[in-house]
Amino acid sequence: MTKHFDFTETPLDGLYVIRRQKIGDSRGFLSRFFCADEFRSIGLTKQVVQINHTLTKKKGSVRGMHYQNPPYTEIKIVSCIKGEILDVAVDIRSGSSTFLQWHSEVLSADNQASLYIPEGFAHGFQALSDDCELIYLHTEFYEKSSEGALNARDPVLLIDWSLPISEISDRDRSHPEINNNFKGIQI
Repeated sequence: MTKHFDFTETPLDGLYVIRRQKIGDSRGFLSRFFCADEFRSIGLTKQVVQINHTLTKKKGSVRGMHYQNPPYTEIKIVSCIKGEILDVAVDIRSGSSTFLQWHSEVLSADNQASLYIPEGFAHGFQALSDDCELIYLHTEFYEKSSEGALNARDPVLLIDWSLPISEISDRDRSHPEINNNFKGIQI
């Protein structure tokens, strides 16, 4: 069987960097985005139920840090298909040894990398180039009543964004900062 992915676990349990393998010739290449058989090796047993495509026009723009509360927690597989981003995941699993720690990876069309984000993580990214396009695979349908978010500029998190933030939506800017009442989510 041909191996299409290299999975590398990050310091945050269950969060993986995925390197897609290119199969190419003089015409170009093929790169597989998803294979249920191979993803089972890192514990993915849920079905992908939704695929989203985003465009972020301006370099320096930040989106996030979004998550869904139970019972709608989800696994996300994020890939950059045009441009380059700094992808960030924050562990918000109540009781986790890495609670409120974050990890970032540069994802780009060139490096063929994706981020596998397990349930119980908040997610966001910064565009490192203009006109970035992403594909998100989700294991749960979007449920507005279940959405949650952290503030991307929260001083408790101290996320090291690569560039000054050039744009952030009013919605994302208004997410509350973490206080002593934030206990994370139960998985």
